[in-house]
Amino acid sequence: MRTYDLSPLFRSSIGFDRLSRLIEASQATEAVAYPPYNIEKLGENAYRLTMAVAGFGEGDIDLIVQDNALTVRGKAKPEPETAQFLHRGIAGRAFERLFQLADHVEVEGARLENGLLHVELVRRIPEQLKPRKIEIATGKPSATIEHKQAA
Repeated sequence: MRTYDLSPLFRSSIGFDRLSRLIEASQATEAVAYPPYNIEKLGENAYRLTMAVAGFGEGDIDLIVQDNALTVRGKAKPEPETAQFLHRGIAGRAFERLFQLADHVEVEGARLENGLLHVELVRRIPEQLKPRKIEIATGKPSATIEHKQAA
């Protein structure tokens, strides 16, 4: 397991403690591989998270967004007592996956299709944070100031 010393970064910067928590969390969850997922970049500000959730229905999956984190939870269904498996290769166990979202990334929607959960994400940058061009005025000032002497 790799460890990273971020103390030089924190000596000269302010507010990057969240980065440290992200790195620590990613190292702690490396062993979790269920359910498998893809993250696609669809455009400059559009993404899609696709998770393979075979055997789960719409009512078995919860999507929760809180504090720049998307949590996907799947509830396991109880197996019928009459079922006898000769081979069991389809995982139907409960799961929880946590995805950290960048600033201004929002969940736009989700759909379950053919055993795949598709979560659409979009980055919406507020107008006040977008770069804007400031026009530079040219010419003489339009108003002149006159000084009058008192008599």
